[in-house]
Formats: sequence, structure tokens, C-alpha cells
Amino acid sequence: MTDSALFQPIEWAGKTLQNRMVLAPMTRGRAGNESIPNKIMGDQYVQRADAGLIISEATSISPEGVGWVNAPGIYNDEMVEGWRSVIDRVHQAGGKIVLQLWHTGRASHSDFHNGELPFSASAIKIEGDEIHTPKGKKPYEVPRAMTADDIQRTVEDFKKAAINAKAAGFDGIEVHAANGYLLNQFLDSRSNQRDDNYGGSLENRYRFLSEVMDAVLSVWPAEDVGVRLSPNGVFNDMGADDYRETFTYVAQQLNKLKVGYLHVMDGLAFGFHERGEPMTLAEFRALFDGIIIGNCGYTKEEAEKRISDGDGDMIAFGRPWITNPDLVTRFKHNYPLTPFDDPSTWYGGDEEGYTDYETYRESSGKDAMSSLT
Repeated sequence: MTDSALFQPIEWAGKTLQNRMVLAPMTRGRAGNESIPNKIMGDQYVQRADAGLIISEATSISPEGVGWVNAPGIYNDEMVEGWRSVIDRVHQAGGKIVLQLWHTGRASHSDFHNGELPFSASAIKIEGDEIHTPKGKKPYEVPRAMTADDIQRTVEDFKKAAINAKAAGFDGIEVHAANGYLLNQFLDSRSNQRDDNYGGSLENRYRFLSEVMDAVLSVWPAEDVGVRLSPNGVFNDMGADDYRETFTYVAQQLNKLKVGYLHVMDGLAFGFHERGEPMTLAEFRALFDGIIIGNCGYTKEEAEKRISDGDGDMIAFGRPWITNPDLVTRFKHNYPLTPFDDPSTWYGGDEEGYTDYETYRESSGKDAMSSLT
């Protein structure tokens, strides 16, 4: 048990993380109509504070970045105070937490923006899916292509969000450049058909992310900043034939910035674009000198192997941690897991399907009591 690579401490940004398990960022829609973090969100994170690192749910950097019902934001004072109340409790419980900075881009809808279309790299819509809006489920719309002013304003919004994250007391930030959201839309050569300095070549498609990184690194030390990438992902209509060339280049550029970690969705549980062989953690290990976090569909055994082989330093877990708030303890002792295949209560609502899952000892105690009656 104690020999497992998953449970060994690791140093990150001058902090000792208690194990190699990362709570993956998971949007759960509990922040209400005002997008202000609240008590039950704090309850949920505190229950999982024995993670080596918590990555918060995706958090909108601006009203323009919103694209999910009742997801939290970080762009006004009330949101900062809401997050501070959550972070203080996580820290009191011994946890470490970073904020994931999010702009949905075309993965939004005019229902979120008073009838104004969302924007993206180019005027190309997401195909093959629909979006849940405040007015119900609807088809995605053709976004408008961002102007140079839009881009510069959004870079500034990332910087303001980074400032607010520091004011709230987070241990660091993660720039969300994955899963088909705005920054990923610029990196992908199918969603980015621009003919200006932000489109075409690898250097141009990376330019927006580069400017965002410069902005947030003017606020946070590089070692406190992570970036999330999804080189294999198809979610939100991502995937281009030059994906390996693209993400090799991106990883090399981020390595030059000496950011603290790279959060790579190398697993295929979230869908695979099938445009070649999946990129692996081992490929990114050859490109990036900092901490590498693997993610997406990992079992305990697969996670241990990636760390033992040296391909990754930490592994993020999502769905198993939803229904097993004591996932660290269950993995340590090989306790059985509560099933995590029914998402019917995961999004929106209140405590149900969020903070009401039992620990192994709680459920075992009930089983023992029932056997005596």
C-alpha cells in the first residue's frame, strides 16, 4: 500500500503535495444564477481535500466567457468573496487548490449573452451536438470571428481573472486550453481558419495562447501556473489532421515559459478524434520539463504505471471522485468503489448527487447495522 507511487508526496511551486492524485476539474452547475461560489461548493471540495491537488471546476473569466448554466465566475467582487470562502475551508482541511480559467468561445449560445452571438477564432459552428442554455437545449450557432479588439480585451480578461484568483487565495491557476473551448479553438486548424496573425501557421495559431500566458505570468510566478491541453480530444468538435505537430509545438513553447505543470488529457474516455495514433504522456515527457498530470479515464493501476514508468508525475481523476468522496482512502486500502455510471443528478440542483455520497466507512457501518437488525 505505502509503496504505491500514487501516494508519495511531490514538490510543486515550493509546496509539498501529500500525494500524486489530482481532483480533476468538473463543471457541476451549483453556483446559481449569479455564478457565485457558495457553501455546498465548499462542502464538495472539503470532502475531497485529501487530494494532492484540487483543480477547480472551470470558471468563467468574464461574462463573454460564460457558456454553462450555473457555472461559477471570477470576474466580480462577489465571486472573489465566494471563492475565498471555499478556499479558506479547503486550506483549513489541509488541501491545495488552483483555479481553472475558462472562456467557452463558440461552445456557448446567444441565450447566455442577451441575444449576442458568442465568438470564436472563425465563424465556424460546432457540429453534431446541442447546448443546454438558460432557455433550454438548443443547437449550436455560427459564432462571429473575433476581431483584434476582441482578442486584446479577452487577453486582459484573463489577466484580471488571474489577479482575482490571487486575491481569492488560490494556490495557483490553470489556463484551460483544452476540450474545444476558446483557446483550443484557436489552436485547432479546423476551427481556426483565420488569415491574419492569429491563423494559418503554428506560430500564428499559438499566438493567442501565448499572449494569454504573458498576461497571467505577469500576475503569477510561472511555477504556480498550469495549462490544460487535450491533444486527442474530439469534444466540442475538435481534432485536425495536424494535431500531433500542433501540440508538440505548444508543449515546447510552454516548456520555454517554465510553467509549473502541463495537464494533458491523454486518455480517450472523453472521446477520440481518430486522426492518427493518440498522443501519449511519454511524448509530452520528452517535450516538457515540469510536472506532467495525466487525465481521462485512468484506473488506479494505470495511474500507478504511468507514474512508475516516469511518463507522468500526477494523475487526475474525475468521475470516480464524484461518487467516492474518499477516493484516496479507497485506493490506498483497495476498498470497492461506489459505481459512477449514473450522471442523472451530477449537474445542477443542490446537495443531491453532489455532497451526499457516503464514504466507505459510512456505508460499511450502515451495512453492519442492517445485518444486526
